[in-house]
Amino acid sequence: MEEFKEVADSYTLPEAIREAQRCLHCKVPACKKGCPVSNDIPDWIAELAKGNFGNAMSIINSRSNLPAICGRVCGHERQCEGNCVLGKKGAHINIGKLERFVADFDWDAGLTHEAIPEPSRGAVAVIGSGPAGLTIAGDLARHGFRVEIFEMEAEPGGVLRFGIPEYRLPKEVVVREIKKIERLGVKFHLRTTIGLNFTVDDLFKQGFDAVFIGTGTGKPKQLEIPGINHPGVRQAIWFLRRVSLIQSGQMTSDAAMISRGDRVGVIGCGNTAMDAARTALRMGASEVFVIYHRTIENMSALRTEYDDAVAEGVKFLWNSSVIKINGAACGDKLESVVMRADEQESVVPLDRLLLAVGSAPASRIVSTTEGIDVDTNGYVVTRDNPYGMSSRPGVFAGGDVTNRPATVVHAMRDAKLVAEGIERYVDAVRLMAQIGQ
Repeated sequence: MEEFKEVADSYTLPEAIREAQRCLHCKVPACKKGCPVSNDIPDWIAELAKGNFGNAMSIINSRSNLPAICGRVCGHERQCEGNCVLGKKGAHINIGKLERFVADFDWDAGLTHEAIPEPSRGAVAVIGSGPAGLTIAGDLARHGFRVEIFEMEAEPGGVLRFGIPEYRLPKEVVVREIKKIERLGVKFHLRTTIGLNFTVDDLFKQGFDAVFIGTGTGKPKQLEIPGINHPGVRQAIWFLRRVSLIQSGQMTSDAAMISRGDRVGVIGCGNTAMDAARTALRMGASEVFVIYHRTIENMSALRTEYDDAVAEGVKFLWNSSVIKINGAACGDKLESVVMRADEQESVVPLDRLLLAVGSAPASRIVSTTEGIDVDTNGYVVTRDNPYGMSSRPGVFAGGDVTNRPATVVHAMRDAKLVAEGIERYVDAVRLMAQIGQ
């Protein structure tokens, strides 16, 4: 679909070199401090500036398993680029675009061939193949572990494949980043649901030394609004997943719920809300309104995502809340919603309403496994030493399922810390076993 063509342009080779040569290579790089995974940004940019693409990629790979993805969807304005000293002059280095260029160039040219150690250090089962699971798998495989990923969907990638629209993150990019993980020796088990096909106990019986839970938050949060259960109301992440399946040919276009000419409302103002709103326009909606109960200063979405949404025609209703949903007399469409803004009520005609107000973890795994504590909201409780381990020895968790990260790169940062915790745990258990022999 032409409407979903990637919106961000890549650098040409000369453009990338010129941009890299602008870097000051600061002795105390604020950009690196601003990066959640502590990417050695000045170092790989210096290599890029000299045309040493392989060296640049090697430096990036030492900290990030998903550079082509991070280069596209990271919150650069709040992280690396937002801390670049040249930003004070309004001309920060376009770090994200450079990272994307290096990763794309490396893949196209087939430069990187990593030497992976023999997987003799231990075996780890990873549940979920989103950014946290892929990061855990990549780090552990590089450090001598046998890693197997268990994914309930027919395709790996989690939110990277089903939650981020094609125009921001082409699926071919996700596929190739996953292939890089596979080349590290990681094995994928698709259409395999832990808690249904196998339990965590089954995984230990299969010989795994540790299990990582990186299943994200698949249970939508609900709003207490009259009419909320009408079929014209859906979760934004459900809508985005449907569109992804339509684009891959697994569903027909009518499965998206939104048809040409529909007026659509989106409750929430995070990046998922922006994705849903812009995708609704691409699916033919005549008007899309983002409804948010606070102001633009309070939105969690990146300013660049907001600016792009406005440029594409999305309208924003600030300090507004939906207090009632009215269904149409027949069919599955809505008639209108009643909104309250500044203590005034108004009726807004809408055909569809999407909810982008967050989600919580499903209980399928913890309900089939004894000894894994969760908090009152269902998030897995973990410890700091070894980092990421739950109340059940050998069972670790990270990413959204622990209520820590909020973005792809934050999930990756958390996963890298958990990987270190798993290494320490498995090494200690094996050492104790040898001493006991």
